[in-house]
Amino acid sequence: MNTIMNAIVSGKVVSIGDTVQFKSDYEQCGKIVAIKRAIFGNDKVLVLEKKDGFGGDYLRYATRTEEMASDCWVN
Repeated sequence: MNTIMNAIVSGKVVSIGDTVQFKSDYEQCGKIVAIKRAIFGNDKVLVLEKKDGFGGDYLRYATRTEEMASDCWVN
């Protein structure tokens, strides 16, 4: 698998180590620890981590999640 170093999120280039926001039950944020190619289309998948765990019913207590770059944003 090729290493992907960056992705476009809300019109800005983001890289591993950057923080992005996303919505899963409510707005949350996570640090990018890896970037992968999406199975379909030209989008990228961001592997996000939050050491103390994400919240909400869907991600409760998970410390890692994968979100489509097109579903995330940066402030």
